[in-house]
Amino acid sequence: MTALPDRVTELVRALRTHGLRIGPGETVDAAAALEVLGFEDRERVREGLAAALLHHEGQRAVFDPVFDLYFPLRVGAPAAPGADVAQLRERLAAALAADDPAALGQLAAEAVDSLGGYGASPGSDGFSAHQTLDRLRPQTLLARVRATLARGGQGAAFTDRLTDDEIRRRIEEFRRRVGTEARRRVGTEARRRVAERRGAEEIARRALRPTADRVDFLVAGRAQLDELRRSVHPLARKLATRLAARRRRAARGRIDLRRTLRGSLSTGGVPIRPVLRRRRPVRPELVLLCDVSGSVAGFANFTMLLVQALHDQFSKVRVFAFVNRVDEVTGLLRKGAADPAGLGERIAGEAAVTGWHGSSDYGTSLGEFAERYLDVVGPRTAVFVLGDARTNMSDPNLPALRRIAERARRVYWLNPEPASQWSTGDSAALAYAELVEMHVCRNAHQLGGLVARLLPV
Repeated sequence: MTALPDRVTELVRALRTHGLRIGPGETVDAAAALEVLGFEDRERVREGLAAALLHHEGQRAVFDPVFDLYFPLRVGAPAAPGADVAQLRERLAAALAADDPAALGQLAAEAVDSLGGYGASPGSDGFSAHQTLDRLRPQTLLARVRATLARGGQGAAFTDRLTDDEIRRRIEEFRRRVGTEARRRVGTEARRRVAERRGAEEIARRALRPTADRVDFLVAGRAQLDELRRSVHPLARKLATRLAARRRRAARGRIDLRRTLRGSLSTGGVPIRPVLRRRRPVRPELVLLCDVSGSVAGFANFTMLLVQALHDQFSKVRVFAFVNRVDEVTGLLRKGAADPAGLGERIAGEAAVTGWHGSSDYGTSLGEFAERYLDVVGPRTAVFVLGDARTNMSDPNLPALRRIAERARRVYWLNPEPASQWSTGDSAALAYAELVEMHVCRNAHQLGGLVARLLPV
């Protein structure tokens, strides 16, 4: 068995690879918590380490499976196989009568551990919710729970039928908890067995679901996109701090060679005191040109919300959306600041971004932008184009992008597809990349890094 300090540091290292910010202080706190808690109760160890290492509840989705790898069921003192079924039933009846969710959750875990294992020995090959419930028989506890409620006076206000319906609801909720716990145990056991063969570190890195900020925009589900939208303002505050620091450094200016050499005459020609050209603190302008079609829409919507949250960092922000037509949506972003989840619907319903068909057309959209809106681009403007550059076999209209690039200070293209796919099918990414800087931007973590590095100051 790995020594305790090594096990804790390996756990922390694995959590860091998934984007959790855990410092030396939290690591020391985790080790101190283990020293106090001991290993008699594995779930108490889990909660103690979570309290010491995590900063918010959303990180539990990463922490729990990683914890199961480094503190598997057989480490410490797992529930004994063949535990006293009668005792479990007594405790379950009391928890059902009290309607105690915490106690029911703990009993579901204990029941699956002690009654649900199957194979050469209990818990060795897998876990079965059906086997657990068949041995525990919670459905036969209705009369016992009713009697407990009657003794406590809790059933006086209900008819017998309503009391029985409520007890059945609680029993059914416990059955669902057992099913969830059995599925979690099966996944945990499978990962543990693979980890024994290939190493926990590799499984923690490759086989666990990433946090929302590291999920590819192109495959993110609704729940993950909702979580990303909730992270917009914290991320914007962090990026604003970085941009302000860059602006302070940039304000010092570059060395004025002529004035530096002139000043060095008083020190024998040695430029001891460099003279800097002071920059005027002028905030840049920003223009976003976003493809809002299909799976790319989630990427574009999140980036638009992030830029809107950062609007104080720029003198002017203009946002344009397109599918096969271009329309300005800056007003829709401001108007819907309190409803970020509805941004896509507002753009689809109020902006003219599609023509007679619904497929994206980069060539037509870039051409229309160059004809109608080129006056919003100037020598202080940074233009960000967001999209996968897939033209659906239409003309990519490279001259239109060249006209935009010639007027702008800089043009960056953020592409949510991996670079290996830029030359496949109907992608014109490599052709566009010859005219402007194109960067892979597949998730919110990469987007934050690119914004902090590329945005002009």
